[in-house]
Amino acid sequence: MTNMKRTTYCGLITEQYLHQEVTLAGWVNKRRDHGGLIFVDLRDRAGIMQIVFNPDFDKQAHATAHELRSEFVILVKGKVIRRDDKLINKNIATGEFELQVTSLTILNKSKALPFALDEDLADEDTRLKYRYLDLRRPEMQKKLQLRNDILFTTREFFHKDGFIDVETPILTKNTMEGAREFIVPSRVHEHNFYSLPQSPQMYKQLLMAAGFDKYMQIARCFRDEDLRADRQPEFTQLDLEMSFIEEDDIIGVIDNYIKTLLKKVSNIDVQIPFKRISYDYAFSNFGSDKPDLRFDLKIQDFSSLFINTELKFLKTVVANGGKVGGLHVSGKVYSRSELLAWVDAAVKFGAKGLLWIRFNEDCKHESPVSNFLPDNFFEQVKEICPTLQAGDTIFLIAGEYEDAWTLLGRLRLELAQDLKIIPEHELNFSWVVDFPMFEYNKDDKRWYSKHHPFTSPQAGWENLEQKDIKARAYDIVLNGVELGGGSIRIHDSVIQKKIFNMIGMTDEVAQNYFDFLLESQELGYPPLGGIAIGIDRFVMLLTGSKSIREVIAFPKNQRGYDPMMKAPSEVEEQKLELYRLKYLPKKNK
Repeated sequence: MTNMKRTTYCGLITEQYLHQEVTLAGWVNKRRDHGGLIFVDLRDRAGIMQIVFNPDFDKQAHATAHELRSEFVILVKGKVIRRDDKLINKNIATGEFELQVTSLTILNKSKALPFALDEDLADEDTRLKYRYLDLRRPEMQKKLQLRNDILFTTREFFHKDGFIDVETPILTKNTMEGAREFIVPSRVHEHNFYSLPQSPQMYKQLLMAAGFDKYMQIARCFRDEDLRADRQPEFTQLDLEMSFIEEDDIIGVIDNYIKTLLKKVSNIDVQIPFKRISYDYAFSNFGSDKPDLRFDLKIQDFSSLFINTELKFLKTVVANGGKVGGLHVSGKVYSRSELLAWVDAAVKFGAKGLLWIRFNEDCKHESPVSNFLPDNFFEQVKEICPTLQAGDTIFLIAGEYEDAWTLLGRLRLELAQDLKIIPEHELNFSWVVDFPMFEYNKDDKRWYSKHHPFTSPQAGWENLEQKDIKARAYDIVLNGVELGGGSIRIHDSVIQKKIFNMIGMTDEVAQNYFDFLLESQELGYPPLGGIAIGIDRFVMLLTGSKSIREVIAFPKNQRGYDPMMKAPSEVEEQKLELYRLKYLPKKNK
């Protein structure tokens, strides 16, 4: 082992090191043998530096360099020189310079890798099995570096703004807070379990009761739920809570935080305050409570055209209180096969059907239901869509309002992607406010909290039907992805008990799960509110990644499994006995 110490990183060699002797360490990215000269691209997390082995510099180093292969870990010493003008590599930051090696130490050799680091590997499980290799790739290191910068800037911003960083427990109480929880058996307390927190919600509210009026935490959270591109069983969020505030205070803090963050880590200027839209506006126009506002393409209500239609299935939907919604596509003339493909696509994501109506160059309607449409149907549609013109198409979905509009929202995104009308590099932030307080589940035949049961209702809620009550809740949305959400909390135990009752929770159940909260609300509990921002999602969107797995160092795959650690894994029955647990027969798959 050598006593040489690294002088700097490969990617940081600049004019200041010219004609100086330096020591570099890293991985062999590429090796090129030109007979008397051997060139190596040496890589570390800061970048690449070309190093040159020449027997005139050092015979031993040159002889040893013949052994080098990709991903060998080496330490080199030598003098930095400037390359000839015609040999400058403008594709890398250090392309003007190279290192004349006078000493080489091979710190570790490498077998042939299971995949090349410069190839786009489609098999995600292979990448995750060898995640430590996958993370050597410069694009992955840049993503994690950006994540690091975001976390550092976040703590710096909130520290300056007077927030106190408090760590809350990972082992906590099982609650009725929302999604399924991971449970952890207790060895000491027989037949009892901890839960891993879905969020620090209860603790941060109690911190407000303790007098810490500005709390923040970069919190690890856990949810045992089905996975998708923007979900993991464990994730990281920025968690905030404040006392003696209202909605505008929280929203203002987050607007300033995001503006400061983007300028510092990406040199991006955004205009604040971010726009605010109501939940009702978002859903009626875009079929989503997290609309992508980078493009227009609003949902239109065509129900009035089918009140007296000869199309019985549409007439029945409207007569029964349902709606007929549609999307107007202009500037694209669809072939019949393309239209049929969109019908198939809509069925695949849950629609019972999709009706298309195309207007030809004479503004005559062409559709599977043309025989049932009036001659002046173009004029009727134009009253709803003033920009309608020859060659345009409308796509219609009918059903109960929420179901039909949700499907139209999905279709809207699919059409926009196909039409290539989404500005990929735009960051469009918006706040969605005035959420419903409750949502009704037809299967369970009961009401649930739209956000969580600690959310405060808007003034006047006592005199409204449950379906009409609005919450003091707010979500921040970026490019059609919910970046975070929060609310003003209930700080009165009487109101809290009433809200618990309205979602079917008896006083006995509420006392069992939330006695600590209800009691704290009777011992000097301040008005409060907060928000949580998904760090993984934020980094995913800023880096243009397709999944949060791309911006988490060691994620689980789409099945919640870690191919590298082979987790989760079975536990020996002897260990289970310590926790008074025993395996049941496996379910038939």
